[in-house]
Amino acid sequence: MEKKEVYDITIIGGGIVGAATFYQLQKQYPHLKILLIEKEDALAAHQTGHNSGVIHSGLYYKPGSKKAINCVKGRRALVKFAQENNVKHDVCGKVVVATDEAELPHLDKIFSNGLANDTEGIEKISGDQVREIEPNCEGIAGIRVPCTGIIDFVGATEKMAELALAIQPNSKVVLGEAFENMLEEGEVSKFKTSKNTYYSKHFIFCGGLQSDRLAKNDGVDSEMQIVGFRGDYYELEDHAKHKVKHLIYPVPNPAFPFLGVHFTRMVDGNIECGPNAVFTFKREGYGKTDFNLKDTADALSYGGTWKLFAKHWKFGLDEYKRAFSKRLFLNRLQKLIPSLEMDDLRPGRAGVRAMALGPDGEMIDDFKIEYKNNSIHVLNAPSPAATACLAIGEDIVEMASSHFGLS
Repeated sequence: MEKKEVYDITIIGGGIVGAATFYQLQKQYPHLKILLIEKEDALAAHQTGHNSGVIHSGLYYKPGSKKAINCVKGRRALVKFAQENNVKHDVCGKVVVATDEAELPHLDKIFSNGLANDTEGIEKISGDQVREIEPNCEGIAGIRVPCTGIIDFVGATEKMAELALAIQPNSKVVLGEAFENMLEEGEVSKFKTSKNTYYSKHFIFCGGLQSDRLAKNDGVDSEMQIVGFRGDYYELEDHAKHKVKHLIYPVPNPAFPFLGVHFTRMVDGNIECGPNAVFTFKREGYGKTDFNLKDTADALSYGGTWKLFAKHWKFGLDEYKRAFSKRLFLNRLQKLIPSLEMDDLRPGRAGVRAMALGPDGEMIDDFKIEYKNNSIHVLNAPSPAATACLAIGEDIVEMASSHFGLS
């Protein structure tokens, strides 16, 4: 006879948002038995483990938005968490650099955003002051952001899961099992993974790149769809690492939904340069020629994708050219550091960003979470979700407390 072990809550998705939700729930409700399921053989295998590793400051986000509020709150909580739990990190600061006069109005705007979002310590600086901080960087003005940092997001994810399990030994993390379907059976639902059958009273879906499919599987009526965009990185060769001291960002073009290529000193000592942003034919594909028929068909049969392409086709074409041309990629990097040369760069890793698009082709810019019966779905958790993970986890705990009637 099948043993019917019932969990109070099951979390689907072992990225940093799922792990932070697990940790925050277990702290708030130590008696609950919680199951975290991740389809890969390790936590943080996709967006969390392939992002830039930056602890974002809150500079870019619309004041009053959930992204802005949770970024600042989450950043402070994440740094405190890293300090208390020996997670590799460094609050090293960054500079946002304007290289021509046309960028100055938007530099002023993001500075105003930073002030409104309570991003502590930011200050406008001159081109000479930029060079004092980053001697190889050329710019006419900038913003110094001392509270930005870098962190091992994979290590943070693993630590959150570890601490949650230490609170409640009857909770469990299961790796290498993909959620397949669920059958509601009154107060307890039976659900299947690729390997086993489980029972749970409530569910929280933190599916990242698969969030829309998991929601659709659960009957959530949402018009948005996830479309993947791959970002490729180069790394500086050892002989060129001295050219970057901290983090260097361009002034983002307000017409495009990406921050532009930047320089990041990682916690392992490497310097990453990038990313670009190109449509990917495989949601979880990190190679330039990776292809998945279902992912491609889903994206290209969605009207919002074509409306996005129509609006940004020149930008998209430029990004694709740079994806396959080291020379063009270098040209963009030289806008910030003119002394960079071809032999300073070696190919690096890549990541895929889950972009949530509405049917009008507009990016859904803020966090989006919806309910369905005994489930909560994190439909959209764009950058700075990793930075904001502990704050997002707190929000989800509050929602779960109310929606699930937890006690």
